Amino acid sequence: MADLFAQDNTDADRPDEARPLADRLRPASLEGFVGQEHVLGPGKPLRLAIEQGKAHSMVFWGPPGSGKTTLARMVARASGAHFIALSAVMAGVKDVRAAVEDAKQLRQQSGKRTILFLDEVHRFNKSQQDAFLPFVEDGTLTFIGATTENPSFELNNALLSRARIYVLKPLDEQSLRKILQRALDNRSTGPGMAGTTIDDAALELLVLAADGDARRALNLLELAGDLANGATIDSRIAEDVVHGSRRRFDKKGEYFYDQISALHKSVRGSDPDATLYWLMRMLDGGCDPLYVARRMIRMASEDIGNADPRALRICLDAWETVERLGSPEGELALAQAAVFLACAAKSNAVYVAAGAAQADVAGFGSLDVPLHLRNAPTRLMKDLGHGEGYRYAHDEDDAFAAGERYFPDDMPDRRYYHPVPRGLELKIGEKLQELARKNRDRKNVADSSDRDDSKK
Repeated sequence: MADLFAQDNTDADRPDEARPLADRLRPASLEGFVGQEHVLGPGKPLRLAIEQGKAHSMVFWGPPGSGKTTLARMVARASGAHFIALSAVMAGVKDVRAAVEDAKQLRQQSGKRTILFLDEVHRFNKSQQDAFLPFVEDGTLTFIGATTENPSFELNNALLSRARIYVLKPLDEQSLRKILQRALDNRSTGPGMAGTTIDDAALELLVLAADGDARRALNLLELAGDLANGATIDSRIAEDVVHGSRRRFDKKGEYFYDQISALHKSVRGSDPDATLYWLMRMLDGGCDPLYVARRMIRMASEDIGNADPRALRICLDAWETVERLGSPEGELALAQAAVFLACAAKSNAVYVAAGAAQADVAGFGSLDVPLHLRNAPTRLMKDLGHGEGYRYAHDEDDAFAAGERYFPDDMPDRRYYHPVPRGLELKIGEKLQELARKNRDRKNVADSSDRDDSKK
């Protein structure tokens, strides 16, 4: 059990050589913390909580290496609270209960508060979260959670209502440069103690490869320092270290859905350049190309539709190319399809029409098929009137049975599909207008005949 608990001084007891550089250089106070000014600026609630030593339940939501664990430890240290750290990757309800008992005993013996820090809290299911909620409510624990996932999807509403959410951002390049330079200047715990320096080009390579992640930046610097062996870290060493590193991309997580949303909206906005950028961002981050192909098929139907029906076929061809050839040929086919989607005429007329029809299906219930539209494969069905009076369109002028009605008898006529005046739908709209005119003419003739019959 005890190996899951990390007290505030545990890391300090470990020899420096056994701890990663990012851990050795973890700041203990606000003065040493870099970035996140939007939540740590003067007068901000989080800064006040740390400065005044008044901890409250909170959740840090942000990408890896943005300072979530560091801030949690800082809050605990400033408030003088007992700090228990659990990782939801390894811990379970049993470990939470043990932490609760520890907190109760400490409060009875010394009156000292306990902060329970739960890293990767999104990995706890809702029932596991419920296990410690009562102890947050009665003050036994002050809860601090850290997550890379959207708390509104992953955390119980009851827990969200009792904890303040602080959104942390990826660190900008200036902040990463400052962190790396500080590490090099630190003669007691950084690689600088071995006389290591870095040239400007190599520093920029590490900053770009870190992609907003301070932990990754320091890990890369530590590797580069080992390779330099007391000399200068140059571009050659930096390139060796960063080779193969990927940009930030969490499969099936918040960044995943944000980036596919950006790709979709770039296509919809007819911007082929932004479309290519987001496509390559996703592929570079390790996204399955077949997933991108599937989503592009959706775009072809939702945002282009009949304005250019070729879009759907091109996306299907790209999917098949990815399946058959893999990378990089398949990725180039995806790029070709994505550019076509972005440049194609846009229409969501089918998408809107399908939604409206679905709403009527739900609203009108299971209406009977009109007799003249029913199938009549047997003599009995024919005797019952199935198919009687149906007009075969191919026997009519222009293969159109003007005036024929195809909706259920107990349902009013509907018009769901409104083609846009773009692409092929421009022609489709003209065709539908001509058919509507023929329907009106047929109805006028029928109405005139009914009036003549009534006079007789």
